[in-house]
Amino acid sequence: MITFILYTTGRCNLRCRYCGGSFDPRLVPWRVEYDVRLLEDLIRDEDVIAFYGGEPLLNLEFVEEVMDLFQENRYVLQTNGVLLDEVKPKVLEKLDTILVSIDGGREITDENRGIGVYDRVLRAARTLKAKGFRGDLVARMTVTRGSDIYRDVTHLLKLGIFDHVHWQLSMVWVDRCSWGDLWGWIDGSYKPGLKRLFDEWVSALEVGEVLGVAPFQGILKRILHGGPYPPCGAGEDSFTILTDGRVISCPIAVEECWARVGVLGEISRKELESLRNELDEPCRSCDLLEICGAVCLYTHRERLWGGERIRAICKCSRYIISLVRESLWRVEEASAEGGYGLEDLTYPRYNNTVEIIP
Repeated sequence: MITFILYTTGRCNLRCRYCGGSFDPRLVPWRVEYDVRLLEDLIRDEDVIAFYGGEPLLNLEFVEEVMDLFQENRYVLQTNGVLLDEVKPKVLEKLDTILVSIDGGREITDENRGIGVYDRVLRAARTLKAKGFRGDLVARMTVTRGSDIYRDVTHLLKLGIFDHVHWQLSMVWVDRCSWGDLWGWIDGSYKPGLKRLFDEWVSALEVGEVLGVAPFQGILKRILHGGPYPPCGAGEDSFTILTDGRVISCPIAVEECWARVGVLGEISRKELESLRNELDEPCRSCDLLEICGAVCLYTHRERLWGGERIRAICKCSRYIISLVRESLWRVEEASAEGGYGLEDLTYPRYNNTVEIIP
């Protein structure tokens, strides 16, 4: 099984602080430039098809065209959420997972994503449920200096809208200065917040409630079963097809030479299945590699901020993994009290583009 991430457009209708909005159309064209039937050379019925951008819902015509061509596949959508209420029921019924970008409560979301975005996203998400969507609705947070991981995750869970909450640390394209005292934030805010969130997650298990905290559940799955390097599967069981037909290993590495693996219409399914990532130090010989999987291929390759980013990510990853691994007995006892087994807690069932480890 391969997860194919299809860019529908390089254009976005928001201009968030941490990514800046649309791609340069010379880099990622705003329209799909290839014949959609070329996808039949690569995609099989058992594969996952995920729509990505830009904002993928700005090209719903392409989404519908792909869905008409591939009838048996699982479908995933990553969206900023503001156009969700415009999606037709026939599209919704084919979507298995929808990941919606929202950073927590109104204040932090609007600060990062634009005034009024929080209310627009929640209104659209409620409309989605009212239309009968019964798949996995995931709140996908971007964590910045102003984030409080406990406050923001619990806020989203308590809304009763989202099945799971996942987050990523905003350390890709942002300037290092935007984090200020990064290491102080990790020790003084992030780690204590994670501990509090984990303790609440375990307490909920004891009374039979599984809180959909995707990183805890995903790390548990990797402890029990392992998985690809990196956990998102980029370059191993997940490949991205850009609007101009370039096939790349990592969905955010749209211009990096190391990510390019071929061109649609020229590369074969067999070639994709044979590809494996070769990891460098410090990840290759790390004691947590089997669980961590190097976290993020882009981070591993690019070494931003003179390597400080990979050190910061490593510190955060080690801590969140230790919470789950060193308290596995607590999780097992709590889940048993609540009537669950460890397997019932693992997530996701397949590679639905939730990256697992923040």
